[in-house]
Amino acid sequence: MNKLPLTLDLDALRSFVTGIECGSFALAASRLCRSTSAVSAQLKKLEQQCGTDLVVKKGRHLALTQNGEIIMGYARRLLALNDEALRTLNGEQLQGEIRIGMQEDFGESLMPGILGAFKRHHPEMRIIARIDRNQVLLNALNDNALDMALLWQPDSEPCGGKLISQCPLEWIKHPHLDINTLLEQGEPLPLVVFESPCLMRSRAIDCLDRANIAWQVVFVSHSLSGIWAALQAGLGITVRTRIGMPGNLRVAGSILPSPGNLGITLKHKPGNEEIPEAQIMLEQLMEEALLTTM
Repeated sequence: MNKLPLTLDLDALRSFVTGIECGSFALAASRLCRSTSAVSAQLKKLEQQCGTDLVVKKGRHLALTQNGEIIMGYARRLLALNDEALRTLNGEQLQGEIRIGMQEDFGESLMPGILGAFKRHHPEMRIIARIDRNQVLLNALNDNALDMALLWQPDSEPCGGKLISQCPLEWIKHPHLDINTLLEQGEPLPLVVFESPCLMRSRAIDCLDRANIAWQVVFVSHSLSGIWAALQAGLGITVRTRIGMPGNLRVAGSILPSPGNLGITLKHKPGNEEIPEAQIMLEQLMEEALLTTM
């Protein structure tokens, strides 16, 4: 007879997830209405079940190990299914409203599927979505006009929130635009960019300046669709991620110096210490979709 697989303890998973989200198992114990020793014992039990360390201490905070990151994704999904099953049996539905903001890159490529899946599972929830640029979304959060927003992480002034991932930036162009010839002839590199201020515009210009490559802004757009249209017309080159990149455009590769990475952050409105369950569930869907796309 085959040995039955080990079943992970859901209470231990909940303590693990809450501890990481709070940054402290003492705070997690308070939120879960348990003693700190009980929560620590559950973490130890979970690590024994998994056969590996899941967290490490970094200064005064907790950090996930590589295996901890893997288990975290599964833990959130298992807990979400458990909670959804109990609500369904009890005839309960999540109700209320979520006001979410997002950058165009996410709004056009990822959010339709994420918001659609969330709405199908929670039809009583009302979702108000706003697509805009970073600073506008940050202002809306501070003005209590949004509950949460998916943002690019600024280089110089971190906007706080939860850093989901670091996304590689790429030089993107039409296949017929010959960058090598432009460089050989000493022609300025034609840039297609957003109006200033723009994180990716700044990153592109700084990258070229450091490499002593001449550049010239040839097209300025107020929207991402305008950027893509200009590139498809062969007007120039831009710096963006591959998220939502049209299929007829190409990454320039190693022809130009790397513009590096840009963080993706999920931020809740200030003072929102007790994040509603619906927002947590939507956050998990977004995180899983983004990490799958990377």
